Amino acid sequence: MADAPTAPPSQPALKKGSLVRVNSAAYAGSLEARASDGLPGYVIEGPGEILAIKGDYAQMRWRRPVPDVWLRLDQLEAFPMA
Repeated sequence: MADAPTAPPSQPALKKGSLVRVNSAAYAGSLEARASDGLPGYVIEGPGEILAIKGDYAQMRWRRPVPDVWLRLDQLEAFPMA
């Protein structure tokens, strides 16, 4: 029996300590987007750090004096390292 080919992951798995930014296309129209006043630029520019993961959500912290937030993992993407 031949195994079915699996598609390679589109991005590395996100875990505690990963540097990420918000994917604005995935965030737009989400429950979180409808509940907020707007998306600050630093969230899209990144990097933010994942502090904790619970289920489908990650607790995020940015290098700014702003509160930590919880966002869905599917709304985040790995921060590109230059």
